[in-house]
Amino acid sequence: MYAKLILEDGTVLEGKGFGADTTVCGELVFNTGMTGYTEILTDPSYAGQVVTMTYPLIGNYGINDEDMESSCIRVSGFVVKEYSVNPNHWQCEKDIDTYLKENNIPGIYDIDTRMLTKKIREKGTMKCIITTENVDRVLEKLNDYRFPSNIVEQVSRKDIKHIEGSGKKIGVVDLGVKSGIIDQLASLDCDIYIFPYDISSKKIIEYDLDGVLFSNGPGDPKEANIPIETVKEIIGKLPVFGICLGHQIIALALGADTYKLKFGHRGSNHPVMNINTGKVFISSQNHGYAVKESSFTKNMEKTFINVNDNTIEGFSSSYYNIETVQFHPEEGPGPEDCHYIFRDWIKAINM
Repeated sequence: MYAKLILEDGTVLEGKGFGADTTVCGELVFNTGMTGYTEILTDPSYAGQVVTMTYPLIGNYGINDEDMESSCIRVSGFVVKEYSVNPNHWQCEKDIDTYLKENNIPGIYDIDTRMLTKKIREKGTMKCIITTENVDRVLEKLNDYRFPSNIVEQVSRKDIKHIEGSGKKIGVVDLGVKSGIIDQLASLDCDIYIFPYDISSKKIIEYDLDGVLFSNGPGDPKEANIPIETVKEIIGKLPVFGICLGHQIIALALGADTYKLKFGHRGSNHPVMNINTGKVFISSQNHGYAVKESSFTKNMEKTFINVNDNTIEGFSSSYYNIETVQFHPEEGPGPEDCHYIFRDWIKAINM
């Protein structure tokens, strides 16, 4: 099955198709991870995006349920140099081609992913389309495509879920939450309530929680209007923690600003530095937006920066009892350097 990847700048890459035989549009991004493709495919933060893997061989250890970050594939499409037809691992349950087909997600391989990554770095993220159809028909579809403004609504849960624990009572506002975040809270014996993205502040307060976490998720933080208003209404009333998109919407709720990065941070080897200690950690990241430091308002203090480009990777507010990080301390995939952040936040609630 032959396939084409067409970019909004007119670039056409011809390759071979795997996964579903279909046509999709999305925002083209790249991830530098050498492993962790299952977690990447199922991470809700990638919703609406076509992900290019920079590592040349993908799928060699297959797919298993244990590595999944949500219930299904969240990316719109998948781009690789080569995929493994015959994976080999003791946990392997199926190959990546089968998994993409089951989720109706198209993939393309046998193209120059190094060149493609360099193009994204030079020109920034852009719209693209993966197709096996006639080019004339799909170009019109690509021109009309707009990234969904309701992407958080699409990936958030619809009901409230309770995971029992005997420790602190923690609410999680699901903006596209990864399973790894819930697992970290569960490992600390938290009594967890997972809420839909549009939960009201009044409802949250009724649960008599010890703290609220606003999760990771996809899209432009400025379009997450409901969660931003919810943050505004609960800050100062409950300890608040934010991860990735949660970090961004908390900043917006405090009056700061966010902006779109040229090509984002996506991978498992991004160095971040704790401002207070000077210690550097290797982090897992997946974000296309950042908080603008020059827009910080009163009572906001940066806590982490990205060593590569000095962008903000975390801030706190002792006045409002807020802690946030832009990176993913739960890893999945990636290093476990920052698991301590969950422990410290829960410990601070205990004080």
